Amino acid sequence: MRNICENIEFIKDTINSIKNASVAVDIIAVTKTFSCQDVSEALKCAIKHIGESKIQEALPKFEQLGASLAGVTKHFIGRLQSNKAKKAVENFDLIHSLDSIKLAEDINRCAASSGKVQHCLIEVKVSLEPSKTGVSPQDAKEFYKQCQAFPNVLVRGLMIITPYSQNHEDSRPYFKQVYNLFEDIKKSFDKPSFDVLSMGMSGDYKIAVEEGSTMVRIGSAIFGERNYGNK
Repeated sequence: MRNICENIEFIKDTINSIKNASVAVDIIAVTKTFSCQDVSEALKCAIKHIGESKIQEALPKFEQLGASLAGVTKHFIGRLQSNKAKKAVENFDLIHSLDSIKLAEDINRCAASSGKVQHCLIEVKVSLEPSKTGVSPQDAKEFYKQCQAFPNVLVRGLMIITPYSQNHEDSRPYFKQVYNLFEDIKKSFDKPSFDVLSMGMSGDYKIAVEEGSTMVRIGSAIFGERNYGNK
């Protein structure tokens, strides 16, 4: 069994081996449910991005990790409710789950109060599952346009979560679809800041990178299987 550092090196080597990976790919270590000790070990292995999906779990962890998080980009990757927008803005560098104008308004207001411009990704809904959230691919371009009205929100790109399948190749068509949407928005608006495509997780990150992902969200492939017993 590989340890955390060996897992990270294996993932980096896998990404670097992909010949058509034309851009740098950021690895987000998804630290939800894992201990501060596990996170510290990943940080020692040159991880510069961590992701959490619950405010109430993340904040005590951030406090305990303290100065070790200096220079580390903190990503909020879960569904964000409007009443948690203030805490998310105060504690995270990039919010991956912008999915409504109401949430954009809330983030903009909280960011203005905090004196910052909050970086966000539009979550694009590619799954038909009722439990999944996001902006439809058909509406994403117009949604991005509407977000330009909020001076304290900077939309950096797109994020997707593909439907669950035991066959990771099933993710490929969704990655292709959202990559094409990403490129269309880039060309239409010509915004250099629109440069992030967050696609791929532990099982399918290699396929995501092959299809143009610039950011992968990896938890179990770094830390091992999660234990949700107390979460």
